[in-house]
Amino acid sequence: MKLFSLLFGILAVLATTVLAYEDHEIFDLVSELEAAEGKGTTFYSWLDVPSTASTADIAKAYRKKSMVLHPDKNAGVKGIQERFARLGVISAILRNKEKRERYDFFYKNGVPKWRGTGYYYARFRPGLGFVFSFLIIVTSGLQYMVQGFNYKKDLARIEQITGKAKAAAWGPKMVPIAGKRKVRVNLGEARDEDGNVLDNRWIDMVVNGEDVYFLEPNGDQVLIDSSTATPAAITRTWFISLLASLALKVTGKKAAKGAEEVDEGDDAPTVDRDSDDSSSVAGSDGPGSGTSTPGGAVKSGHAATSKAGGKRRKAVKRR
Repeated sequence: MKLFSLLFGILAVLATTVLAYEDHEIFDLVSELEAAEGKGTTFYSWLDVPSTASTADIAKAYRKKSMVLHPDKNAGVKGIQERFARLGVISAILRNKEKRERYDFFYKNGVPKWRGTGYYYARFRPGLGFVFSFLIIVTSGLQYMVQGFNYKKDLARIEQITGKAKAAAWGPKMVPIAGKRKVRVNLGEARDEDGNVLDNRWIDMVVNGEDVYFLEPNGDQVLIDSSTATPAAITRTWFISLLASLALKVTGKKAAKGAEEVDEGDDAPTVDRDSDDSSSVAGSDGPGSGTSTPGGAVKSGHAATSKAGGKRRKAVKRR
């Protein structure tokens, strides 16, 4: 049964391909005939026979027309070879029952404006440069869309985390409290169908007014806000990044600021978005109430985003 279905499918595909090829041949002839003989010229009008003409009438009209268009009688006439060859192909189509039925369908209903992707591809025949440029545009566009999606996702994650921290520091009424408040926030809270918590990732945070910080084990505070998320940018798509990288290698110029960020950012702790490893963040497995926060260096950078579940960028300490 499966073998029969497979064979039937193959035959159906082959039949569709043959019909499409014949249609494309007719489309080409219609276009060429109108371009050479005038708009609105049909196979029948060119042979000077009605659409109901018999095969014998078509053969007779072909012989008559071929004598008029024969290259030997039209030496030096431009395009006569093409017209004579086209006459033979058109006559063959009208004398073939199946092909004539296909032409009559388009003769009565009109040739479609859109003739299929394969038809235009076969005639346009794009070069390697066009195909490469098209792929660059498409892949870069898709990458840009993914960047935008991830940026919105990171913003939502940051808003969720900062909201939790403020709720823990200010209480359920969310009334701001002056001064710094140290709290513990659960970054996980994945739940099963029954609502049971499956993932606990508690971390120390500091709320200072409207600002929210991650508190690292060494006492440093990493600011987390909307600026820690990485927005979508055409300059960060793969092709533009590749060109920029090649330009730097060719010219030998390197930005001192970028080198400094790389050197300092290597020490910034990160947590993978999907990681459940709680050992990489400070804190125990339970929440704490707001308390005064010990002093520490404040980092204003993008390392906080990785802890919030977003894309990591280099962190730079405030001096």
